[in-house]
Amino acid sequence: MQIFSKKNRSLTFIVVTMFLNFLGFSIIIPILPFLVEQYAPNIKDIALNVGLIMAAYAFCQFIAAPGLGALSDKFGRRPILLVSLFGSIIGYLVMAIGGALWVLFLGRIIDGLTGGNISTVFAYIADITKPQERGKYYGLLGAAGGFGFMIGPAVGGLTAHFSLVTPLYLAAFITFLNMVWGYFVLPESLSTEHRTPNVNIRHLNPFLQFNHIFDIPALKRIFLYAFLFFLALMQMQSITSVFLKDIFNWGPEQIGFALFAVGVMDIFSQGYLVRKLLEKLSDLNVSEIGLGLTLIGFVIIALTASLNSLLLLILGVIILVIGDGLFEPSASSLISNSVDRTMQGRVQGASQSMQSMTRVLGPFFAAFLYTVWAGLPYAFGAVLLVGSFTVLALSRKIIHEHKKSFDY
Repeated sequence: MQIFSKKNRSLTFIVVTMFLNFLGFSIIIPILPFLVEQYAPNIKDIALNVGLIMAAYAFCQFIAAPGLGALSDKFGRRPILLVSLFGSIIGYLVMAIGGALWVLFLGRIIDGLTGGNISTVFAYIADITKPQERGKYYGLLGAAGGFGFMIGPAVGGLTAHFSLVTPLYLAAFITFLNMVWGYFVLPESLSTEHRTPNVNIRHLNPFLQFNHIFDIPALKRIFLYAFLFFLALMQMQSITSVFLKDIFNWGPEQIGFALFAVGVMDIFSQGYLVRKLLEKLSDLNVSEIGLGLTLIGFVIIALTASLNSLLLLILGVIILVIGDGLFEPSASSLISNSVDRTMQGRVQGASQSMQSMTRVLGPFFAAFLYTVWAGLPYAFGAVLLVGSFTVLALSRKIIHEHKKSFDY
């Protein structure tokens, strides 16, 4: 393929880095409950701390991403990317060394603050591609990230067979190789004359991206129902490994393979099914179908906490994953089609920030709800999805009419 030729080795590096970002995040999902269990053996404490660790990581990414992007505007993309990779290595090693619960937190905090480099990755692509080409390359980055998230849990589960910390050392080693590779092959993409001369505190404000977005009534409603959806989804993602460990007595290897199967279904849903449906239905209709299926999946999984039925769990997961796979692309399309070309960057940045907030709040809520009842995070997720569906239903006319004015 042309994008992987020698001439485009810098693009290859960026794609691999995106893949490793998501692989590193997901490789610890199957082992995290068991790492925490070493220092907090109480079942309720395990769920609470797993949720808080994931929330701390997401929060650090949320506050660091705009700053890393702004610093890359001043100092260039290359040094920020390499520093980010180095920070991820340190974060993995700190967690692997362990010794106390607070050390696990510290490892994820370091990785979150320095590894939140997606904004810099996207900026690098913008530097080296023509405007009309960026869409397909951003899609390539999304596919690389999705593939990393798919195989990460399987790798984590398999390598945990040797020891719980083996996946962490493996992630650190692979990231080190990636950093060394980047040091020798990655050129700077931002010329000196195009750099920002000054970086002030406003450039580091993650909330700045929401300016002007909520002045558009239809877009404000889309963001609201999408926020409720992603909040429910991030609750589920943060607590699932603990749920499978406690309810079905699964180990890291079983959890890893289960999450791999989820990734395969998600690729089918997002890569094939949603495309076929969008040929016949509007993005608004497809998002409604996806939202409804996800709601059904949440209800079924909540029931498995009391019924201990593996078949019921499988059914609920299949329905939920298909629903999520339909909702996310169609909701992204709705957001994109609600503004003109001049606001695409701002609206996509705000969308990513919104999802980052749910990655902070979701694990936090799930951790506390799980201490009451294992199925409560899923039941509460279903309530959030009912709220999301209600907002969508009440806003349907406004969204539809506004979207027509931006069809191009």
